[in-house]
Amino acid sequence: MQKITISLIKQKINIVWLKRDLRTQDHGPLFFAEKEPLPYLILFLYEPSLINYLDTSLRHLQFCYHSVTEMNETLSSKNKRVIQLYGEAGEIFTFLFKKYEVNKLFSYRESGIKKTWIRDKEIAKFCKQNDIKWIEFQRDAVLRGIQNRLGWDKSWYAKMNTACIQNIYNKKDSLDSINSFSLPFDFEKSMQHYPKEFQPAGERNGWKYLQSFVKDRGKNYNRNISKPTESRVSCGRLSPFISWGNLSIKQAAQFVKAHENYSKNKRPFDGMLTRLKWHCHFIQKFEVECEYETNCLNPGYETLEHENNLVFLEAWKKGKTGYPLVDACMRCVTQTGWVNFRMRAMLVSFLCFNLDNDWRNGVYHLAHQFLDYEPGIHYPQFQMQAGTTGINTVRMYNPIKQSQDQDPEGVFIKKWIPELKDFPKEFIHEPWKMTEMDQVFCGVILGENYPKQIVELKETARVAREKIWGHRKTKEVIENKRRIITLHTRNK
Repeated sequence: MQKITISLIKQKINIVWLKRDLRTQDHGPLFFAEKEPLPYLILFLYEPSLINYLDTSLRHLQFCYHSVTEMNETLSSKNKRVIQLYGEAGEIFTFLFKKYEVNKLFSYRESGIKKTWIRDKEIAKFCKQNDIKWIEFQRDAVLRGIQNRLGWDKSWYAKMNTACIQNIYNKKDSLDSINSFSLPFDFEKSMQHYPKEFQPAGERNGWKYLQSFVKDRGKNYNRNISKPTESRVSCGRLSPFISWGNLSIKQAAQFVKAHENYSKNKRPFDGMLTRLKWHCHFIQKFEVECEYETNCLNPGYETLEHENNLVFLEAWKKGKTGYPLVDACMRCVTQTGWVNFRMRAMLVSFLCFNLDNDWRNGVYHLAHQFLDYEPGIHYPQFQMQAGTTGINTVRMYNPIKQSQDQDPEGVFIKKWIPELKDFPKEFIHEPWKMTEMDQVFCGVILGENYPKQIVELKETARVAREKIWGHRKTKEVIENKRRIITLHTRNK
């Protein structure tokens, strides 16, 4: 982008650029734009280079679209609205600078993939060339430019204990409409449809989920957190609202701690609050090194060899591995956008260890399925479960044991694998143990109606364990382990 020469007298304005902060309260950029004497535009951009990138799916865009729609319902009484534009950020800001005299640009910092980081550097250069002051606010408790974690815990608690911003919208701005970069008809039509199986989008729905958690759902948080069926009710289910910024971490944390039910449910509520802190912890990792999207967190694991059987990979993606809990989880997350943490970890473990696939073969597939996809959570967590960090305990989740422990009656399995709905619970976790005659009585023939197990569990786990633990002892893994500990884990 080149410096643009102003030739006409134009209206002087400010701009608020929304990213993963789709809410009207506890919003720094909107608060300070409101305090300025100039009118301001509020923009949300659908950038083709990001829409078409490997990590983005239709459900993410739909969630954003409906979140913005709800924001506009809230802002309409103040003669304000979020303008949704379709185009690359550089082209849009160049157009706006020609149309207006842009004074300040307000936004939150984005701890996103490398493509967004490169884009932001280009926008920063454009702003500097054209005397636009870009004011970026800290998102939640994620810090930019730190070299280690010394004092990070303290700064997190300090941030969480500051008051939430009370946004008040008094100014009635009058600005020309933007006709360029409008949403293409077919694109907007695809945004308007929102499957009922997904959690409803928007700030109001985020608060409904938070309120229902502290009112009643959260009392069984610790007890049910690992169970695939019960966790759908007792977990916070705030992740999509936090990922896309319908709620801030601070809003959620302060609401839980201040609620009258906190003292009665301190243990389960504290468990949920701990995970809000983990949320920032992992995003902080990604903020420091966004290469975790494509490179092993510990470079020593780049030389670890995998079979990378593509037939196995497709069976995993489609929920047809022959392991009922694995298949049920994949089908569930594909249809609803959510499964609990333990089941996510098991899906990654099964892919990388039992199916011997490189973590990169499945990382974008699950990014597409997760309605709550957050780059700073997704890539570090995926690698932790794949065993490529060198600092975390390697966890191999046995899907049979997980099934027996977390879904003993097979309720979750039968819901998401209707082929097995008539299987007795004694065989629901290991259907291959049923005789062919009994399979006929249950209406399922393994290999026809439901697949046979594609790998042998114990043997693949043994091979993977020997390989991953053996590689963990290599010189390069050990050397990088020290660097990772210094950079990401020392908080005092």
